[in-house]
Amino acid sequence: MKTEVIRVEDRNSDSTINLAIDTLVLGKQCIIFVNTKKGAESLAEKLSQVIFKDKKNNYKKLIDEEKLKILSHKIVTAVSTPTRQCHRLSELVMYGMAFHHSGLVSEQRSLIEDNFRDGTVKIIVATPTLAMGVDLPAFRVIIRDLKRFGLWGMQYIPVLEYEQQAGRAGRPSYDNYGEAICIVDDASEKLEVKEKYINGVPEEIISKLAVEPIMRTYILSLIASEFIRTTKDLEKFFEETFYAKHYGDTEKLRQIIHRMLEQLEEWEFIIVGEGSEKNKKETDKQDFVSALKLTFKKSGQAEEKVYATLIGRRVSELYLDPYAAYNIIEALKIGLKKKSEDKFTSYSIVHLICNCLEMRPLLRTKSKEIDEMTEEININSDFILTEIPEIFDEEYEEFLNATKTAKFFMEWLDEKDEEYLLEKYDVRPGELHSKKDIADWLLYSSEELSKLLKMHVMIKDIAKLRFRLKYGAKEELIPLLQLKNIGRIRARKLYDNKIRDVADIKKTDLTTLTQLLGKNVSLDVKKQVGQELSDDKIVVKENKRKGQINLNDYDT
Repeated sequence: MKTEVIRVEDRNSDSTINLAIDTLVLGKQCIIFVNTKKGAESLAEKLSQVIFKDKKNNYKKLIDEEKLKILSHKIVTAVSTPTRQCHRLSELVMYGMAFHHSGLVSEQRSLIEDNFRDGTVKIIVATPTLAMGVDLPAFRVIIRDLKRFGLWGMQYIPVLEYEQQAGRAGRPSYDNYGEAICIVDDASEKLEVKEKYINGVPEEIISKLAVEPIMRTYILSLIASEFIRTTKDLEKFFEETFYAKHYGDTEKLRQIIHRMLEQLEEWEFIIVGEGSEKNKKETDKQDFVSALKLTFKKSGQAEEKVYATLIGRRVSELYLDPYAAYNIIEALKIGLKKKSEDKFTSYSIVHLICNCLEMRPLLRTKSKEIDEMTEEININSDFILTEIPEIFDEEYEEFLNATKTAKFFMEWLDEKDEEYLLEKYDVRPGELHSKKDIADWLLYSSEELSKLLKMHVMIKDIAKLRFRLKYGAKEELIPLLQLKNIGRIRARKLYDNKIRDVADIKKTDLTTLTQLLGKNVSLDVKKQVGQELSDDKIVVKENKRKGQINLNDYDT
């Protein structure tokens, strides 16, 4: 890596824009890194306005308008209900540029990356998510934001992150060399940046096992898979890991391992001690055996055999943090009691999964929303399955965030669309899909744990909620949503027209159905309910009124 001086024509007061224009003049492509999603969107928009209003240079000759029209259409149709963000991106790509961040759905991100690879898209403005391991033909990388908001205000990004971003420039498969350029405000900042990033040393790599939930999960996994059969084997295994080499203090490491073994035993996920082999056979015969009812030697005193209980093995198979699994189990027990008191609702389960560590980062409660979220807690306190912290407790802020996230999910289940969620919660379609995937995993895990614990009355409620979450629909639409090609919009249209289940679909004539769903979908739906019909069964009245549409208008 070397530094050198390059000359760029001063066309604009913004250095980032000048560098982007210069890249186009060179006939090259570039990636611009900024620190926020909003920053990426606004800079991409500003670039499109400035570059294509430049009368001096005709940049339109550099882009393929036909290809960009196709890309624009694909981007806006990648989401069932396109949001303002989708339309914004769709318009931007018509100029050969795009923004890229985690708020886009995966199909949109892939479209942008693929079209950048083939040269259709010339400039991408991205958050650091694009810096990790992608191979793109960016001759130039412009790093506009070297600082990001953290616990102590605006702080410099890590050296490793800078190197990931800079490393996107001049990939060997596309260029002989590349340029990584940092934007600074003055000479003193230039010296600081050069010292930190150009001459600096990357941060030490820390083993992921240093994070307690990950280590706890690995310990249970090793025991559940029977890769490890004794406490001594477990100690030896971790002594050979990068974590142990980095940690150095093997005695302290041993204490951490045994503390976690005690936790897992207390939560009834493992059995430790001389009698564990016999009791392991018992757990295989029974649905669940309480490890706390068995008496063993304290772990850590000598080499002891260790086995996972049936429920411990299932927790491991579900890839859950054992702590999260324990909290779900305890909450489900409370849910059983609340159900008998008629205080158990969909909100109870939604709020439970939003309190899991796996759901983080949660939606952040703003200062002006604290009273609203506190009222939300008070209204739903009877239905919440976890302990509500006191207002001055350290955990209260996270509990408010979990409550806001739960409210967001409840709005989705109440059939609010992606545009509404973007406007109200600042949650983009890509983030919605990501949150839904995590929620689905946690709900499936809760359902599986309920089965093992013989909580049969809970299983149906959780399974029903999981189905609704997939579509973002009220419970009344479930019978219709089970049909192929019927999403929540079509299901709602049918329901509002008094077609509410399979029996109603069978009774409804094909012409009426066609007016609601279109010809092809209607024929397919009729086929699904055992009524295979042909086009000639559709009757269209003659002497249509002015403005009345014909059959061809229903073709989907």
